[in-house]
Amino acid sequence: MQLREDIRNIAIIAHVDHGKTTLVDQMLKYSGTFRENEHVDERAMDSGDIERERGITILAKNTAINYKDTTINILDTPGHADFGGEVERIMKMVDGVALVVDAYEGTMPQTRFVLKKALEQKLTPIVVLNKIDRPNARPSEVVDEVLDLFIELGADDEQLEFPVVYASALNGTSGEEPEDQQETMDPIFTTILDHIPAPKDTKDEPLQFQVTLLDYNDYVGRIGVGRVVRGTMKVGDQVVVLKKDGTQKSFRISKLFGFIGLKRMEITEAQAGDIVAIAGMEDLNVGETICPPDHPEGLPWLRIDEPTLQMTFLVNNSPFAGREGKYITARKIEERLMKQLETDVSLRVDPTDSPDTWIVSGRGELHLSILIENMRREGYELQLSKPQVIIKEIDGVKCEPVERVQVDVPEDYTGAVMESLGARKGEMLDMVNQGNGQVRLEFKVPSRGLLGYSTEFMSQTRGYGIINHTFDTYEPLVKGQVGGRREGVLVSLENGKASTYGIMQLEDRGVIFVEPGTEVYAGMIVGEHNRENDLTVNITKEKHLTNVRSATKDQTSVIKKNRDMSLEEAIEYLDDDEYCEVTPEAVRLRKKILNKNEREKAAKKSKLG
Repeated sequence: MQLREDIRNIAIIAHVDHGKTTLVDQMLKYSGTFRENEHVDERAMDSGDIERERGITILAKNTAINYKDTTINILDTPGHADFGGEVERIMKMVDGVALVVDAYEGTMPQTRFVLKKALEQKLTPIVVLNKIDRPNARPSEVVDEVLDLFIELGADDEQLEFPVVYASALNGTSGEEPEDQQETMDPIFTTILDHIPAPKDTKDEPLQFQVTLLDYNDYVGRIGVGRVVRGTMKVGDQVVVLKKDGTQKSFRISKLFGFIGLKRMEITEAQAGDIVAIAGMEDLNVGETICPPDHPEGLPWLRIDEPTLQMTFLVNNSPFAGREGKYITARKIEERLMKQLETDVSLRVDPTDSPDTWIVSGRGELHLSILIENMRREGYELQLSKPQVIIKEIDGVKCEPVERVQVDVPEDYTGAVMESLGARKGEMLDMVNQGNGQVRLEFKVPSRGLLGYSTEFMSQTRGYGIINHTFDTYEPLVKGQVGGRREGVLVSLENGKASTYGIMQLEDRGVIFVEPGTEVYAGMIVGEHNRENDLTVNITKEKHLTNVRSATKDQTSVIKKNRDMSLEEAIEYLDDDEYCEVTPEAVRLRKKILNKNEREKAAKKSKLG
């Protein structure tokens, strides 16, 4: 069998924040792919604003590096399980993976998640131990942990013979031993060339190309990115696309793009083993195979992770609707959601009986909140309901998603964490005392129990705890209430501006969410009550002036800092009878029923019902 020795296809996989994207930066830099005087941003592969701000990879990206006459196609994959749909499909495009592991943190939940996907596809692994320069790095222990994980996930004998390279992506150094660090990425490149198999050369056989990722461009329309599995494709070729429903559509390849560095370049032909982008057909979807008309043979369909969480998106109808956003109508919001479906295959958008309400389902809170944050930045206004997990029926039994949770906390806080996760129907799997006063706990917890948990976890561990969770499986539904918010809220009685006096009168009732001068409306949530019931309050109240001098006049009033919520925290915080109002300027929480009397009537009704 002929092999294409001039090419290697590899995916970089890791837990979030273990340094995949920084490593790819260094590989691009040291391979000579850029000109001497070319400016390259840090984390160049993370092209979205949110990706750059948060330091996370959301969409899988591909790049190509030329090293010693070999083209190395590198796919940088997301580390978050919310974007697992991306990771799984990438595995179909490559022949091997580089597993990046933090030399101090060791294997984490998403390391397990991404490695499991790679081993299932029978890919050849190499391991890069990154952050070797960290003061507490423990390379030999972490290599053992990685080996244990390989064994636990059922790796075969060949996969267990993985080579290890030690690196510090931040410093741009790597070497075959932890102590032997040189300012070069050569050891990683050499390991890739020596261990990752070259693709088979089947350029003379009939064409098969599978669409793995989608992109969109205003000039050429929809773009399908994928690997030429066999055969050759050229610009101008007449081909057919095999659709999921068994039908075929013919089209002409109008443009082919290859990758070099971070650029997409027009090419005229591609052969088996190449990773390319193809344009010329509007109706192109992930998983479809492109073949010659006289040899229509489809590849196995790509499995796309099912959504596990859904939220209701509504047109904003609060008293402040239309003040801050550019796009506020149902038509505009629907157009934007439909556009998102063109490139995001793990998302579902279902219409409801109401023309201004949609049910949007995704892979998790992060997946949905990134979409909402993008919409907000683009000028959209909308309202959101509390997230709900998607219950699935498997063999006649109602099942819910369950997540594997890993918690790293100082010893003093283990009791509180175990108790709170126990109350959320969590089952403890493992507890390891890591020395230096740190304990690592592992649980299985229903996804319902984790909604809104991160705020509670942060206050329980005083901010010292680290929590990571990843979707594990569907299990029969746990009976009864799981998780949920315990505290009630403070709800504004009137429209107006929050006053310093009004806030000071309420400080002993709970935590305030707004600053003095913030505009509020009746029914808007302005704080958290320190009891379980909701309380309607007058936060706009001004102090009555009298002509009597105050004995404490010279004392300056100091109010406590308000709690500022990010979009994710606000979504997590929601209860069943509340909405989150999102505009380009603000994120506000409100009651679904704004009028106090109507709200109380509805609450009585639901108790009786």
